[in-house]
This record gives sequence, C-alpha cells and structure tokens, in this order.
Amino acid sequence: MTTVCAALITQNCIAGDFDSNLSQTVDIAGTAARQGAKIVVFPEMNLTGYLTGEEILSISRPLTAEVTTPLKKMAKSLGITLLAGLAERTNDNKIFATHLVFTPDSAVKYYRKIHTAPFEKKHFSPGNSVKVFHSQGLCFGIQLCYDAHFPELSTAMALNGVDVIFIPHASPRGSGHDKYRSWLRHLTARAFDNGVYIAACNQTGSNQKGLQFPGVSLIIGPDGKVKSHEIDGKPGIHMVNIDIDFIKKIQSHQMRYFLPNRRDDLFGLDKS
Repeated sequence: MTTVCAALITQNCIAGDFDSNLSQTVDIAGTAARQGAKIVVFPEMNLTGYLTGEEILSISRPLTAEVTTPLKKMAKSLGITLLAGLAERTNDNKIFATHLVFTPDSAVKYYRKIHTAPFEKKHFSPGNSVKVFHSQGLCFGIQLCYDAHFPELSTAMALNGVDVIFIPHASPRGSGHDKYRSWLRHLTARAFDNGVYIAACNQTGSNQKGLQFPGVSLIIGPDGKVKSHEIDGKPGIHMVNIDIDFIKKIQSHQMRYFLPNRRDDLFGLDKS
C-alpha cells in the first residue's frame, strides 16, 4: 500500500458533555470508515470538550473502560485507527491534555501534550515523552495545538522515522480564514523542514462554556505545499491521502531533504 486514507474531523465538542461527545465520535468514525478512511483523527480534547480555567477539573476524566472500550471495539471491528482526545485526570489529580490511539490489533496507547500554553499552565501538567506510533502501514507522531510552535519537537519525531505528524487542535477565536493563515505560518515549515506530512484539524462551533472555535483542517505535503484544506467552519469529515511514495521521493532528493545534513552533534538530538 503506497497511499493511506485518513479522515480529519472538524467536530463541535460540548465542554462537559462526555456522553454526547462520545456518541458523536462513534457515529463520525463509522461514517469516515465507510468512506474509506483507515485513520480517523479527532480534535484535541474532543471527548471532554476544552476549557482552560478551573472548571476543567470537573469535566476531566480518568482513563477508565467507559472512555476506552467503545472506541477500542470500533477500531477492531472496522479495522481502523482512531485518534481521540480528552482532559485526562490521573489518580494524583493531575490534568493532562491527552490524545488516545486506538488500533485494530494492539492495546490503547496515548500521547500527552508536552507544551502547555501560558493560560493552560495553572491547571494542566505537561507530558514528558516524545512518542511515535505505528499503524496502517504508517509511522506517525501526534502533537497537540500549542506543541506545533516548537520546531524541535517535529524534528525529534522526524528523526524517529515518522511519515506524518497529526496535530489535533482546540484552538478558539478568529474566523476560519484567520486560523488557516495562522497555521500556514508555522505548519508548512514543519512539513518542509522535516520532509513529512503535517495534518491538522480543529474543534468548531460553541463549546457552550464561552469559547467559539472556527474549525479548519488541512494537510501539507513533505514538500511544504498545502494539498487540501477546509475552512468553512462546519462540522465535517475531510478525507486526505498520505502518499508514502511521495515521501520517499522527497526524502531521496539531495537538495529537498535536509535532515541527513543536520549537525546533530551540536543540537542534542541523537538519530539512534
């Protein structure tokens, strides 16, 4: 298989309404699978909804079977990989922005947001592990929203062999056009500099707790060019293709793939 079809989901997520968000997630994932998606990517904290203030403590959830079982069963029965997120509460009452990875044939895995935004720091703890995942013939990384502003994180993932970095967002304010232009400033660089695909999606609409999200989803090729995007702000499924042969073409080009010439002896990241 040289092309893997992924679905980038623009979802309206109600803060604190876990049951409704989960039901919606299951329905959307099923629709995406019927449309041919092998990987379905939901926005940051789509299951709990997103908040930054103290109320996040009351809507956060531990990683119980109630959270994981429905999506784990769906991934297995449909043969798809699901990426879905929540505000995770641990046994010691720490809160993490966590994205879960459900595959057809392995245990649930997760990524915890490494870079918390300034207004998140009071209530969210940062993750401390750069992870890559393997499923559907792809190696991929996950970053969450503010993570994408730190180039070294994408480089670390690229050095560990990712084909694509999925970047789910819960990024409010502004219009779809504003958000799209904002993303272009840094996400195209993440793709071009590292020779990987970048695929991002966002929450949309009101969270019914005072935040309004503009939507937006896009995929950028390893050549740094936008392959497709959606900016109408409507909830929806954006089907995209990740072309492994195109990645190989870019990464075999002497002047268009930069990482082999990087001075890793100076910057503290080891390729091994």
